[in-house]
Amino acid sequence: MRQDTLERLDHRNPLVVDTRELGRRPGSMRRETRDVPAPADMSIEVIGVPEGAPLQLELRLEAVMEGVLVSGAAEVPLAGECVRCLDPLERELRVDFQELYVYPDRGAEEGADEDAPRLVGDLLDLEPVLRDAVVLALPLTPLCRETCGGLCLECGARLDDDPGHSHETADPRWAALQGLFGGPTAEADDNGAHRVDENQEK
Repeated sequence: MRQDTLERLDHRNPLVVDTRELGRRPGSMRRETRDVPAPADMSIEVIGVPEGAPLQLELRLEAVMEGVLVSGAAEVPLAGECVRCLDPLERELRVDFQELYVYPDRGAEEGADEDAPRLVGDLLDLEPVLRDAVVLALPLTPLCRETCGGLCLECGARLDDDPGHSHETADPRWAALQGLFGGPTAEADDNGAHRVDENQEK
């Protein structure tokens, strides 16, 4: 989404980068590393980056004709739960990202993408780009290990703790007869037909 040029960015925000020293000179470049706290909403239902967790960023900023090209990598800690056994799990994730931030005074007639993020003055905001890169890289079905046996569907027991765990189930061919046990007593009459003791029905 295009940034409003009237928007103001806080230069004290660790995810806001000042590009002033590049001087709009195409080819000028700067590298830097940053340790920053994770912003909110970098997660999906089962796993994500805890808000405030430490992130390590490696950044490369290069001035081009249209604006500033940012290439980077982020090392982020993940916390979530195994989708099979529901045990908590922790992981480390490395993601790469790249984004062109267009100069605020550059219009579409000069070849600028109207939907591209824009610099606000000499500042750019890494948060939306970083969040998109991390969320898209999160595993949709995280596992504590590939061989996790999960939980018993009937009682919830951990199958890895009891590999032989099972429940006895009646043969479905006999299921119709189970309702007869403990029910009214059937007796045969002189003709061999079965009748139900009416006294037991009452």
